Amino acid sequence: MPEQRATQPGTTAPTSAPTPSTAPTPSTSTAIVNIGTLVTNDPSLGSGPLGLIHDAAVVIDGGRVVWTGTHSQTPPTDSHHDAGGRAVVPGFVDSHSHLLFAGDRTDEFNARMSGRPYTAGGIRTTVAATRRATDAQLAGNLAALLTEMRRQGTTTVEVKSGYGLTAEHESRALRVAREHTDETTYLGAHVVPAEYAADPDAYVARVTGPMLDACAPHARWVDVFCEEGAFDADQARAVLTAGRARGLLPRVHANQLTAGPGVRLAVELGAASADHCTYLTDADVEALAQGPTVATLLPGCEFSTRAPYPDARRLLDAGAVVALATDCNPGSSFTSSMSFCIAVAVREMGMTPDEALWSATAGGAAALRRADIGRLAPGARADLVLLDAPSPIHLAYRPGVPLVAAVWQGGHRVA
Repeated sequence: MPEQRATQPGTTAPTSAPTPSTAPTPSTSTAIVNIGTLVTNDPSLGSGPLGLIHDAAVVIDGGRVVWTGTHSQTPPTDSHHDAGGRAVVPGFVDSHSHLLFAGDRTDEFNARMSGRPYTAGGIRTTVAATRRATDAQLAGNLAALLTEMRRQGTTTVEVKSGYGLTAEHESRALRVAREHTDETTYLGAHVVPAEYAADPDAYVARVTGPMLDACAPHARWVDVFCEEGAFDADQARAVLTAGRARGLLPRVHANQLTAGPGVRLAVELGAASADHCTYLTDADVEALAQGPTVATLLPGCEFSTRAPYPDARRLLDAGAVVALATDCNPGSSFTSSMSFCIAVAVREMGMTPDEALWSATAGGAAALRRADIGRLAPGARADLVLLDAPSPIHLAYRPGVPLVAAVWQGGHRVA
């Protein structure tokens, strides 16, 4: 995929060069007509930074968008679906999730929400349960969560390993994930497992050696939790450079708990995204604004842990590209709802409804360095969501309400 810099709404260039709109010629085309508001995320196709088209239609064929425009100009197609005046938006792109796990951490959440200390082990609790699980159990849990996401309008999901922490368990997690998505991330450097607590550098050697050898064939990305109590800057650099040498593209868990070195390391190494970005210095913000790295914000995590929310407004005003993702995991953010994250980002993080929607679609695509998703322009993959609302603003305006009426993925109606 081309590694060009995406552009947040309100700036001057689209995420990718627009493709001329042409009428479909094959014999399998479908038109979705009578759309109240169509979000294309291509300013050359409609009004404003979201490229809005009112009283719109979109034609899909061969799994791709082949035409967009006003309802009255819809070209002939083999079939059509009447949107009934509802809004249509690109499928959500969830660029940060931890779906390969077993068990849950209900007791931990209950204790945290009740103001009681909890010492059962956090991530290590999930590691133990995941190691005990069979392949079929992991695959079944993953499939159930992906179905849950799809019903809520998410059509592209990045899935990380990180709950196995051995070559055997990390590689099997990635093999299972690869059966469902191409966006798989090797996160052997999630936390130092208990058996290496006295010698974390020895664990880094495992992560960059035999574990990487086992996992690289099944992953597109390499990730590391660069944070106090996890992996320091030198260890994180070793993990990312080793992964990059094996053809994996870097991304970083950065600045979640402290204003540490994660963001600047991500920018230095050309990582696609720095994720969390809760505690940022002015230098961090400037680096994100000037570099190719997307700031991926995960409001479900702060909501679930009662931590301070990241300041999206500060990043946007500086010119950084921002994505939104769920961080769906059993410990700190057990939500699969991108629309929930949009609503929280608007209320708590200083984003406008348009900015939040862009970040949950085109922003997520930028964080995955994808130009074929997150937009509804000719040539893009036909991933689209029909909302039971006349305007996409309802995603933030009506939090918690199930607004997804239908979902198309790759041109097929899947929900």
